[in-house]
Amino acid sequence: MDRIMIPPGIQLFWKKYRYVLLVLAVGLVLMALPGRTNNKQSAPAPEPTAAAESMEERLEKILTQIDGVGRAKVLLTEASGAETVYQTDGESYENSDRRRTQTVIISNGSREESGLIRSVNPPAYLGAVVVCQGGNLPAVKLAVVEAVANATGLSANRITVLKMK
Repeated sequence: MDRIMIPPGIQLFWKKYRYVLLVLAVGLVLMALPGRTNNKQSAPAPEPTAAAESMEERLEKILTQIDGVGRAKVLLTEASGAETVYQTDGESYENSDRRRTQTVIISNGSREESGLIRSVNPPAYLGAVVVCQGGNLPAVKLAVVEAVANATGLSANRITVLKMK
C-alpha cells in the first residue's frame, strides 16, 4: 500500500495550527445544524376582550345602555397616548447633584430582552364629542356628560353631546 506524501510546508502548517483548524471545523458543523424548533402546536389566538377594545368603542357600548340615548357615536381627542414607564436603577455621586440612571433590562432564555415595566399611564384626553339619537333631551345630555366625564376624567365643559340625524 502506497502512502500519500504530504508536502513539508503543509505538514508544518498542520502541526502548528491543527487545534485552531479543528475548532473552526467543529464551529462550521455546529452552524450548519438546524436550530431547535418547538413542535408544540400553538394555542389559537384569544378573542379580543373588553380591555383590548378602544375607549371609544367601550364608551359607545355603555352609552347605548342609558335610557333615551339610542344609537351613539363617540369621538375622543387625545392630548397624549398611553405612556409606559420603565423601572430604573439610580446612583448618586458623592459631593455632586448629578445622578446616573439606567433602565432595568430583563431577558428570557431565548435571547430576548425588554425593559422592566413599572407602570402604564393611560392616555390623556383633550375633549369628547358624543352624537346620539336622544342628544336633544336635557336629561339624556346630562347622563351622557356624567358618564363620559367619569370614564375619561374630562371636565363637563370639554364634552359635547349632539343629536344624531
